[in-house]
Amino acid sequence: MPEILLAATGVEAGYASKQILFGVDFTVASGEVVALLGANGSGKSTALNTVSGFVRPWVGSIRLGGVEISGTPAHQIFRRGIIQVSQTRDLFPDMSVEENLRLGAWVRRGDEATLLDGIYGSFPRLAERRRQQVSLMSGGEQQMVAIGRALMGRPELLLLDEPSGGLAPAFVAEIVGIMATLKARGVTMMLVEQNIRLALAVADRFLILRDGRVSQRHDLRGGSVAEEAIVRSIYL
Repeated sequence: MPEILLAATGVEAGYASKQILFGVDFTVASGEVVALLGANGSGKSTALNTVSGFVRPWVGSIRLGGVEISGTPAHQIFRRGIIQVSQTRDLFPDMSVEENLRLGAWVRRGDEATLLDGIYGSFPRLAERRRQQVSLMSGGEQQMVAIGRALMGRPELLLLDEPSGGLAPAFVAEIVGIMATLKARGVTMMLVEQNIRLALAVADRFLILRDGRVSQRHDLRGGSVAEEAIVRSIYL
Protein backbone atom coordinates (compact mmCIF):
# COMPACT_ATOMS: atom_id res chain seq x y z
CA MET A 1 0.00 0.00 0.00
CA PRO A 2 1.31 3.50 -0.84
CA GLU A 3 2.30 5.63 2.12
CA ILE A 4 -0.28 8.19 3.29
CA LEU A 5 1.15 11.60 2.43
CA LEU A 6 -1.69 13.82 3.67
CA ALA A 7 -4.25 13.08 6.37
CA ALA A 8 -7.00 15.49 7.45
CA THR A 9 -9.12 14.52 10.46
CA GLY A 10 -12.16 16.28 11.90
CA VAL A 11 -11.42 19.55 10.09
CA GLU A 12 -13.80 22.42 10.77
CA ALA A 13 -13.16 25.80 9.18
CA GLY A 14 -14.80 28.88 7.75
CA TYR A 15 -14.59 32.62 7.29
CA ALA A 16 -15.26 35.13 10.08
CA SER A 17 -18.41 33.85 11.79
CA LYS A 18 -19.57 31.57 8.95
CA GLN A 19 -18.61 27.90 9.27
CA ILE A 20 -18.03 26.10 5.95
CA LEU A 21 -16.49 22.73 6.87
CA PHE A 22 -17.92 20.38 9.50
CA GLY A 23 -15.75 17.48 10.66
CA VAL A 24 -14.18 16.74 7.27
CA ASP A 25 -11.84 13.72 6.98
CA PHE A 26 -9.75 12.69 3.97
CA THR A 27 -6.39 11.20 3.03
CA VAL A 28 -4.13 11.35 0.00
CA ALA A 29 -1.52 8.62 -0.56
CA SER A 30 1.77 9.21 -2.36
CA GLY A 31 1.26 9.05 -6.13
CA GLU A 32 -2.52 9.21 -5.80
CA VAL A 33 -5.00 11.60 -7.42
CA VAL A 34 -8.00 12.49 -5.23
CA ALA A 35 -10.88 14.66 -6.43
CA LEU A 36 -13.27 16.72 -4.33
CA LEU A 37 -16.66 17.05 -6.01
CA GLY A 38 -19.71 18.99 -4.97
CA ALA A 39 -22.05 21.83 -5.80
CA ASN A 40 -20.99 25.47 -5.56
CA GLY A 41 -20.73 26.45 -1.92
CA SER A 42 -20.25 22.89 -0.68
CA GLY A 43 -16.82 23.67 0.79
CA LYS A 44 -14.50 22.22 -1.85
CA SER A 45 -12.21 25.23 -2.26
CA THR A 46 -12.25 25.88 1.48
CA ALA A 47 -11.02 22.32 2.02
CA LEU A 48 -8.10 22.92 -0.34
CA ASN A 49 -7.35 26.26 1.29
CA THR A 50 -7.15 24.67 4.74
CA VAL A 51 -4.55 22.22 3.40
CA SER A 52 -2.46 24.97 1.79
CA GLY A 53 -2.70 27.23 4.85
CA PHE A 54 -4.73 30.05 3.30
CA VAL A 55 -7.59 29.20 5.69
CA ARG A 56 -6.76 28.33 9.28
CA PRO A 57 -8.79 25.36 10.59
CA TRP A 58 -10.84 26.06 13.69
CA VAL A 59 -10.74 22.43 14.80
CA GLY A 60 -9.06 19.24 13.58
CA SER A 61 -5.75 17.90 12.38
CA ILE A 62 -3.92 18.10 9.05
CA ARG A 63 -0.74 16.06 8.80
CA LEU A 64 1.79 15.98 5.96
CA GLY A 65 4.08 12.99 6.08
CA GLY A 66 3.02 12.44 9.69
CA VAL A 67 3.89 16.01 10.74
CA GLU A 68 1.11 18.31 11.97
CA ILE A 69 0.71 21.37 9.70
CA SER A 70 -2.72 22.58 10.81
CA GLY A 71 -2.48 26.32 11.48
CA THR A 72 0.97 26.62 9.87
CA PRO A 73 1.33 29.79 7.74
CA ALA A 74 0.83 29.27 4.01
CA HIS A 75 4.40 30.21 3.06
CA GLN A 76 5.79 27.57 5.41
CA ILE A 77 3.43 24.93 4.04
CA PHE A 78 4.64 25.88 0.56
CA ARG A 79 8.21 25.27 1.69
CA ARG A 80 7.16 21.82 2.88
CA GLY A 81 6.00 21.03 -0.66
CA ILE A 82 2.24 21.66 -0.81
CA ILE A 83 1.74 23.91 -3.83
CA GLN A 84 -1.66 25.17 -4.94
CA VAL A 85 -2.89 26.39 -8.31
CA SER A 86 -5.83 28.63 -7.46
CA GLN A 87 -8.93 29.36 -9.53
CA THR A 88 -7.53 32.81 -10.36
CA ARG A 89 -4.08 31.37 -11.26
CA ASP A 90 -2.28 34.31 -9.54
CA LEU A 91 0.11 34.94 -12.42
CA PHE A 92 2.06 38.13 -13.03
CA PRO A 93 0.35 39.37 -16.21
CA ASP A 94 3.01 41.87 -17.29
CA MET A 95 5.80 39.32 -17.05
CA SER A 96 6.72 36.72 -19.65
CA VAL A 97 5.89 33.03 -19.53
CA GLU A 98 9.45 32.14 -18.59
CA GLU A 99 9.68 34.82 -15.91
CA ASN A 100 6.51 33.45 -14.29
CA LEU A 101 7.83 29.90 -14.49
CA ARG A 102 11.17 30.81 -12.92
CA LEU A 103 9.39 32.33 -9.94
CA GLY A 104 8.00 28.90 -9.16
CA ALA A 105 11.48 27.61 -8.33
CA TRP A 106 12.41 30.60 -6.17
CA VAL A 107 11.55 29.17 -2.74
CA ARG A 108 12.05 25.42 -3.18
CA ARG A 109 15.33 25.72 -5.02
CA GLY A 110 16.29 23.20 -7.68
CA ASP A 111 18.27 23.06 -10.89
CA GLU A 112 16.31 25.79 -12.65
CA ALA A 113 17.55 24.98 -16.16
CA THR A 114 16.68 21.30 -15.79
CA LEU A 115 13.27 22.14 -14.33
CA LEU A 116 12.53 24.53 -17.20
CA ASP A 117 13.53 21.92 -19.77
CA GLY A 118 11.12 19.51 -18.10
CA ILE A 119 8.26 22.03 -18.17
CA TYR A 120 8.88 22.91 -21.81
CA GLY A 121 8.97 19.20 -22.65
CA SER A 122 5.58 18.73 -20.99
CA PHE A 123 4.11 21.99 -22.33
CA PRO A 124 5.48 22.55 -25.87
CA ARG A 125 3.07 25.46 -26.31
CA LEU A 126 4.84 27.29 -23.46
CA ALA A 127 8.24 26.66 -25.03
CA GLU A 128 6.99 28.36 -28.20
CA ARG A 129 5.71 31.33 -26.20
CA ARG A 130 8.37 31.57 -23.51
CA ARG A 131 9.01 35.28 -24.22
CA GLN A 132 5.33 36.21 -24.55
CA GLN A 133 3.65 38.43 -21.98
CA VAL A 134 1.20 36.33 -19.98
CA SER A 135 -1.62 38.89 -20.23
CA LEU A 136 -1.70 38.33 -24.00
CA MET A 137 -2.35 34.60 -23.67
CA SER A 138 -5.66 32.74 -23.69
CA GLY A 139 -7.18 31.38 -20.50
CA GLY A 140 -6.10 27.84 -21.36
CA GLU A 141 -2.53 28.91 -22.00
CA GLN A 142 -2.48 30.85 -18.73
CA GLN A 143 -3.67 27.73 -16.91
CA MET A 144 -0.72 25.84 -18.41
CA VAL A 145 1.62 28.55 -17.12
CA ALA A 146 0.08 28.30 -13.65
CA ILE A 147 0.45 24.51 -13.55
CA GLY A 148 3.96 24.73 -14.97
CA ARG A 149 4.97 27.30 -12.36
CA ALA A 150 3.66 25.02 -9.59
CA LEU A 151 5.66 22.11 -10.99
CA MET A 152 8.80 24.27 -10.97
CA GLY A 153 8.48 24.18 -7.18
CA ARG A 154 8.82 20.35 -7.18
CA PRO A 155 5.59 19.75 -5.22
CA GLU A 156 5.16 16.89 -2.82
CA LEU A 157 1.42 17.50 -3.21
CA LEU A 158 -0.10 19.52 -6.05
CA LEU A 159 -3.47 21.16 -5.29
CA LEU A 160 -5.58 22.16 -8.29
CA ASP A 161 -8.66 24.33 -7.78
CA GLU A 162 -11.01 24.11 -10.80
CA PRO A 163 -8.28 23.52 -13.43
CA SER A 164 -10.87 23.44 -16.24
CA GLY A 165 -12.81 26.48 -15.03
CA GLY A 166 -13.73 28.89 -17.83
CA LEU A 167 -11.74 27.04 -20.49
CA ALA A 168 -12.82 26.21 -24.03
CA PRO A 169 -13.48 22.49 -24.65
CA ALA A 170 -10.26 22.07 -26.66
CA PHE A 171 -8.20 23.38 -23.74
CA VAL A 172 -10.14 21.23 -21.26
CA ALA A 173 -9.10 18.16 -23.26
CA GLU A 174 -5.52 19.39 -23.21
CA ILE A 175 -5.62 19.89 -19.44
CA VAL A 176 -6.95 16.34 -19.03
CA GLY A 177 -4.01 15.08 -21.08
CA ILE A 178 -1.55 17.07 -18.97
CA MET A 179 -3.00 15.76 -15.72
CA ALA A 180 -2.96 12.19 -17.01
CA THR A 181 0.74 12.61 -17.86
CA LEU A 182 1.47 14.01 -14.40
CA LYS A 183 -0.40 11.09 -12.83
CA ALA A 184 1.64 8.61 -14.88
CA ARG A 185 4.79 10.28 -13.58
CA GLY A 186 3.66 9.75 -10.01
CA VAL A 187 2.75 13.35 -9.14
CA THR A 188 0.46 13.35 -6.10
CA MET A 189 -2.56 15.56 -6.72
CA MET A 190 -5.74 16.72 -5.05
CA LEU A 191 -8.20 18.59 -7.22
CA VAL A 192 -11.46 20.43 -6.91
CA GLU A 193 -13.47 20.22 -10.11
CA GLN A 194 -16.98 20.97 -11.36
CA ASN A 195 -16.27 19.05 -14.56
CA ILE A 196 -17.17 15.56 -13.36
CA ARG A 197 -16.00 13.90 -16.57
CA LEU A 198 -12.54 15.43 -16.17
CA ALA A 199 -12.35 14.34 -12.55
CA LEU A 200 -13.34 10.77 -13.38
CA ALA A 201 -10.76 10.65 -16.17
CA VAL A 202 -7.81 11.30 -13.85
CA ALA A 203 -8.80 10.54 -10.25
CA ASP A 204 -8.09 7.34 -8.33
CA ARG A 205 -10.66 8.28 -5.70
CA PHE A 206 -13.22 11.00 -5.20
CA LEU A 207 -15.18 12.48 -2.32
CA ILE A 208 -18.48 14.31 -2.54
CA LEU A 209 -18.98 17.30 -0.25
CA ARG A 210 -22.48 18.44 0.67
CA ASP A 211 -22.97 21.45 2.93
CA GLY A 212 -19.42 21.19 4.22
CA ARG A 213 -19.54 17.48 5.05
CA VAL A 214 -18.24 14.43 3.21
CA SER A 215 -21.38 12.62 2.03
CA GLN A 216 -19.80 9.92 -0.15
CA ARG A 217 -16.42 8.34 -0.92
CA HIS A 218 -15.62 6.23 -3.98
CA ASP A 219 -12.51 4.37 -5.10
CA LEU A 220 -12.46 4.29 -8.90
CA ARG A 221 -9.78 1.60 -8.90
CA GLY A 222 -12.46 -0.82 -7.76
CA GLY A 223 -14.73 -0.01 -10.72
CA SER A 224 -16.26 2.96 -12.49
CA VAL A 225 -19.13 5.07 -11.20
CA ALA A 226 -21.79 6.40 -13.58
CA GLU A 227 -21.56 10.15 -14.12
CA GLU A 228 -25.35 10.44 -13.80
CA ALA A 229 -25.24 8.83 -10.35
CA ILE A 230 -22.62 11.33 -9.22
CA VAL A 231 -24.70 14.25 -10.49
CA ARG A 232 -27.71 12.97 -8.54
CA SER A 233 -25.59 12.57 -5.41
CA ILE A 234 -24.35 16.15 -5.70
CA TYR A 235 -27.50 18.01 -6.67
CA LEU A 236 -30.50 15.93 -5.52
